[in-house]
Amino acid sequence: MNKNFFGDTTTLLGRSLRHIARSPDTIITTAVMPIAMMLLFVYVFGGAINTDSDSYVNYMLPGILLITIASGISYTAFRLFTDMKGGIFERFQSMPIARSSVLWAHVLTSLVANVISLVVVVLVALLMGFRSSAGITAWLAVAGILILFTLALTWIAVIPGLTAKTIDGASAFSYPLIFLPFLSSAFVPTDTMPGPLRAFAENQPATSIVNAIRALFTEQPIGDDIWIALGWCVGILLVAYVFAMNTYRRKAS
Repeated sequence: MNKNFFGDTTTLLGRSLRHIARSPDTIITTAVMPIAMMLLFVYVFGGAINTDSDSYVNYMLPGILLITIASGISYTAFRLFTDMKGGIFERFQSMPIARSSVLWAHVLTSLVANVISLVVVVLVALLMGFRSSAGITAWLAVAGILILFTLALTWIAVIPGLTAKTIDGASAFSYPLIFLPFLSSAFVPTDTMPGPLRAFAENQPATSIVNAIRALFTEQPIGDDIWIALGWCVGILLVAYVFAMNTYRRKAS
């Protein structure tokens, strides 16, 4: 690793964060859609959905947090695409800086922006009646899972950000990721779903992640969900990182 990697990444991270500070609508837009969904499901559909939970906002918040992340990482692809088309990457490559620091700066910017959006969503959920008796250890475990999930999806976002031909193409990849929690245990128990859909829902990453977070919030036994969730997050992260770095090397060569 280039000895200047950390210094270069910090400098470029500061550049990206300044852009976000001057344009806070990125974070606001990321948080608005999940909040609107939360309001809709709790106050319109919540009374008609049987989840065996005392509070529907408690039940569906983990899924809303995943949707918040999936929505937020589309801006990573957008910012990367903008830098690629604007010639910023070529300019950086002509400077004596670690090449991978350019990507890592975008990834860490995504992490910071998404953490802020998640905090906003949780605060709104608290106003809507969300309550958790979980201790600090459980909250830290939830934060760790969400950070891993954010990093995994962000490295996925890097790939279309580098390869898309249009700005719409750079962001469109996030739509299936936003939709994925709807086909999980996020909003209704999977045992209420028809056979094929239930089989898919019970064996896709969103369900294990949602179940693990929900169990941590409610201080229920986690079982294997925590390990399956971590396995999905780490596996997706590693595969996406390898593909993203290989794509970046081809683009930079």
